[in-house]
Amino acid sequence: MSVSNQEMMPMIALSGVAKSFTLHTQGGTVIPVIAGAALRVARGECVALTGASGSGKSTLMRMIYGNYRADAGRILVGGVDIVRAEPREIITLRRAVLGHVSQFLRVVPRVPTLDVVAEPLLALGRPEDEARARAARLLARLNIPRRLWSLSPTTFSGGEQQRVNIARGFVHDYPALLLDEPTASLDPVNREVVLDLIEVAKARGAAVVGIFHDARARARVCDREVDVSAFAPEAVA
Repeated sequence: MSVSNQEMMPMIALSGVAKSFTLHTQGGTVIPVIAGAALRVARGECVALTGASGSGKSTLMRMIYGNYRADAGRILVGGVDIVRAEPREIITLRRAVLGHVSQFLRVVPRVPTLDVVAEPLLALGRPEDEARARAARLLARLNIPRRLWSLSPTTFSGGEQQRVNIARGFVHDYPALLLDEPTASLDPVNREVVLDLIEVAKARGAAVVGIFHDARARARVCDREVDVSAFAPEAVA
């Protein structure tokens, strides 16, 4: 059976990516952060971004998600170049292809937790009953008490908010996933649930890029590591 070119292409591919920041409050000082970054993540593969604090892990992940625009290079996600894409293209990509679990839950106040988790499916046009049912299953699996589902997660503890964020990030079967410290602040039971979710996502073919300070979690779900320190401007020069 022949394999299409699309199937052979990595889901996430970076080449020649560079980023610097300009400090406008300090006389326009330019701080180069990343240069020549290259990364390829296949379907069903999980790659961990490693490196010391300040090495650029979060910056690289934010460029892949499109929160930061790269100064140079290409960032392909599902064939779309994030660097050159129009904002509407990035929004469409995030809706259907590129999921993101950040360390912090950012939601509209007073929206019930069940609706917060179901929203990505509703945005794709899924029936409300189906979206809410899947959201409920994930909330239950992540041990969020049912009595909290009708409340806004803005009132929850840090660990509860993180689990809501994880449920929202996994409610749709995104072909590509970005995970920023998904097991931080979790107890052993919920940590195990999250690692299981990552393994299931990989098994269905999701390409995953993650930042894992939890070395045991990294060893379990990640296929390889990429040290972002290698993309420091002085290392590339």
